Amino acid sequence: MAHDSVYILGIGSTVVGRQPERSFTDLAREAIENAFLDAHLTDAEVLDQVWFSNYMMDFWGQRACRGQEVLTPLLLEGLLPANVPILNVEAGCASGSVAFHAAWKHVLSGQNDVALAIGVEKMNDPTRPAVEALEWIGAASGSLDPDAYWKPYEDLAAELGTKFDVSTGSFAMHCYALWAQEHMHTYGTTVEQIAAAAAKNHTNAVDNPRAQYRFPLTVEEVLEDRVVSPPLTRAMCAPTGDAAAAVVVCSGSYLDRQPDEVRERALRISGHALGGGQRGVRLMAGDRSRAAVRAAHKAYRMAGLSPDDLDLVELHDATSFAEIQLVEDLGLCEPGKGGIFTASGESQRDGRIPVNASGGLVSRGHPIGATGILMLQEAALQLRGEAGGVQLPDPQVALVENGGGIVGHDVAVCSVTILEHS
Repeated sequence: MAHDSVYILGIGSTVVGRQPERSFTDLAREAIENAFLDAHLTDAEVLDQVWFSNYMMDFWGQRACRGQEVLTPLLLEGLLPANVPILNVEAGCASGSVAFHAAWKHVLSGQNDVALAIGVEKMNDPTRPAVEALEWIGAASGSLDPDAYWKPYEDLAAELGTKFDVSTGSFAMHCYALWAQEHMHTYGTTVEQIAAAAAKNHTNAVDNPRAQYRFPLTVEEVLEDRVVSPPLTRAMCAPTGDAAAAVVVCSGSYLDRQPDEVRERALRISGHALGGGQRGVRLMAGDRSRAAVRAAHKAYRMAGLSPDDLDLVELHDATSFAEIQLVEDLGLCEPGKGGIFTASGESQRDGRIPVNASGGLVSRGHPIGATGILMLQEAALQLRGEAGGVQLPDPQVALVENGGGIVGHDVAVCSVTILEHS
């Protein structure tokens, strides 16, 4: 029988950073142990499926059955049930969010009362230059039909009087840079407004012990940093990182049987939806058919809420321009006003709606396969009053947005989740 409500029972992670001495299994073990401890889950036999998220393990030579390779030692140790099915999930930067989506849907459908999603990523190999990982990520896009894949970007670059070259660096950063140029051309958005988003998030992360980078930056310092792809500087782009994160979700009926201290910390998933990008459609800056717009609309409708009901937002600032565009997509401000909204301070920690109080991806970190669950963790800690130095005053409703992959002028898939303190 389908369940009416699904809850986050427990969530845990490792730190984010360069961790060459730790294996995928080491990272996964710590994240799962922390999630189980957070959930007060003492009997893993209640799990009948596990969803494993990863994006770039074939960079390390493991092309298939990634979760089985990583988690089998944990089955043998007894941390996970010996014969539990492990389902592998890959959706670019949204891989962790899609694993969470599968676990949520599994419980919502009534298949089981408890489910686990785990995301793991290692993006740094000390034996190879860092650029090799970035070039590998770029090679993962448009391989089957490169002419068709890259044509939308080449066409937009021609419209803007520039060129689109993905021969070096991160193809995603080049795409975001192109979209930033279009937004600037269409709405008058300035590079200083984009830098304001970066400076806000770097400064937010100073007091976040879970963040990869913990140093403040001013708008001027962001602008003076090395240019990655004009107009984006390094400080406006998310770093690579190694980490794992895991989340346990459960049904309302399971939660009702738990002790008071468990029930009091559970978070209701009141709205959750996915949206897909469109490759063959020319999306203009501010287009309301973007994946994030559609996923947010469905999540708001499911939760019976609107943007005005939110107390905080964690969104996918793979670049700081993405934050400018996403505050528009999520309905926090009007289309084209994202730069003004951000530079005016409305998304500051003490603003009308705090955005990325954690430091966002540019400082909290972006270990691709784990990112979506790490973002959920930051929202969960805020709603429980456990976020430490970055804690906001008594938030009750949080929205988490995560986008993955790139098709045409949109993300391939976007996840929007609305959490409420039960």
